[in-house]
Amino acid sequence: MSRQAVAKHLAILEEANLVSSEKHGREKLHFINAVPINGIAERWINKFERRHLSALSALKKALEDEGGD
Repeated sequence: MSRQAVAKHLAILEEANLVSSEKHGREKLHFINAVPINGIAERWINKFERRHLSALSALKKALEDEGGD
């Protein structure tokens, strides 16, 4: 990947607040911004967890109803 392509991708990530940067002389250091990345991960994980939790809840209810006969 060319240096220009990396710089372009980093600029896009910086605009999205997923990466922050600091200039030190001629160097520009980049750091991952964990807060928004964690928020994205939580939304994705929760989306899939809800379905599994619903299935487990339904199974629990079905087993409890079956045991009460």
